[in-house]
Amino acid sequence: MTDAAGGFDLGGLLEQAQAMQAQMEAAQAAQAETVLEGSAGGGKVTVQMTGAGAFVAVSIAPDVVDPDDVEILEDLVLAALRDAGDKVMELQEQSMGEVGMPDLGALGGMLGGE
Repeated sequence: MTDAAGGFDLGGLLEQAQAMQAQMEAAQAAQAETVLEGSAGGGKVTVQMTGAGAFVAVSIAPDVVDPDDVEILEDLVLAALRDAGDKVMELQEQSMGEVGMPDLGALGGMLGGE
């Protein structure tokens, strides 16, 4: 990024960085309001989680509760948590991709690049 005199335009780069920060904050706010659901066991166990990673709810169908086989229920809850976590990560990656990055090509000249 250069100014009219052909020098480095630090002001323009700062504006781009501030705009990107505002976009990131907006994306994070939208993520925090988005509720995603992870599930396991064909939907018998579900976990709701916000895009910011906060757990909202857990639902377990009564027919998967077997006092003689608690390990299966534990596995289902863990699988639902992982599924919800994966969906949150996908949402965050998608949101960050939409924010974009400023053109930092001009920094190459300042740092000794071409």
